[in-house]
Amino acid sequence: MTAKPDLTAVEPSPSAPPEPARPDAGHPDLDYRLRQQIILSEFGVEALRGTDVDHLLQRAAELCAEGMGAEFCKALEYRPGADTLLVRAGVGWGPDVIGKARVGADLASPAGFALKTGRPVISNHLADETRFRTPQLMAEHGIRRAINVLIENREGAFGVLEVDDTREGMFAEADIAFMQGFANLLGGAIERQRTESLLRAALARQDLLAREMSHRVKNSLAIVASLLALQARAAEAEPAVQAALTDARSRVEAIAGVHDQLWRQGDGEGEGVPGELDLAPFLEKLVANLAGGRPDQRIACAAAPYRISADRAIPIGLLVNELVTNALKYAYPPDTHPEGGEIRVRAEPRPGSLVVEVADDGVGLPPDFEIGRASKSLGMRVVGSLTRQLGGQLTTPETPRGACFRLEVPLGT
Repeated sequence: MTAKPDLTAVEPSPSAPPEPARPDAGHPDLDYRLRQQIILSEFGVEALRGTDVDHLLQRAAELCAEGMGAEFCKALEYRPGADTLLVRAGVGWGPDVIGKARVGADLASPAGFALKTGRPVISNHLADETRFRTPQLMAEHGIRRAINVLIENREGAFGVLEVDDTREGMFAEADIAFMQGFANLLGGAIERQRTESLLRAALARQDLLAREMSHRVKNSLAIVASLLALQARAAEAEPAVQAALTDARSRVEAIAGVHDQLWRQGDGEGEGVPGELDLAPFLEKLVANLAGGRPDQRIACAAAPYRISADRAIPIGLLVNELVTNALKYAYPPDTHPEGGEIRVRAEPRPGSLVVEVADDGVGLPPDFEIGRASKSLGMRVVGSLTRQLGGQLTTPETPRGACFRLEVPLGT
């Protein structure tokens, strides 16, 4: 909101010259005003880009003093609890003033009058003032004249911008427009930064809630996996049932691993957008869990760091889980490979796609092997479904020995 000059707040000076006396009084007034507009324009750019309130207040004080040819300028912040104005930034003042000195916010002080009434105030002869008292801070510095404008925005009054000088001269009503321009830019910048701060706090809160949810989901899935493990052990007499329960447990643990990484990476172990995780540590942990159940087999994981959404990480994790589990079951039969062998998991981003491979050096795929709905294997039907869910392509490229599954997932631009 732009305050309009109020002539009742301007000290009457009928004998004063029409133009203020300034150090650059030899220059035409038009040049003086154009210089003010240039300075104001430069500050406008800083106000739009600035992210630190103290820096903006200090720059406003420096440039405002420069544009007015004045010795002093200060930005005062209103402290409603004490009904005072704190000197938040300024130029010309001693080291014990900025951030420490306060002036009264009542109507009896020039700054207080501007704050409480919303009207700009010009006082060119503080020593002879009958409307206001001279604040002690200004008296100590020998201030003879002052001009004040309100800094406000939609949240209300922030404070006051004040230019002071110890020299004789006259601040004019035209100077109010220059100073009010600074005050308006400051008010808008402060409001924007407060809004951004509230948004950052809200996003942080949302991220915290999402991580807490992931943590609880992970714990719940861990309980489900434990129950499936207990039921599998109780089904020793029925190998098919035991195998199905063991596979189900492995799938549940794969999903729990995604939520575990979402919680851990959001809790200081990683950085990025909420709801995303780094695929590398997730796959490494998944592979380590699978290897822990089969110490006779070797499983290696080489995954490049790449952040991916949880919606994609879950099907990729399940797919890798199915392919590795399949290799553990069939790649190295005890009769032909009594010492087992190695299973390799690799993941890396390429231009436009993410490539995930699971390969081994075992007996290879049978002639009638199929992936998808036509497969007799539940695991391969699951793999086909997950591939379609990802919108990817799963191939089995020829290798000198063993089998290789290559998944290519398109990446959005």
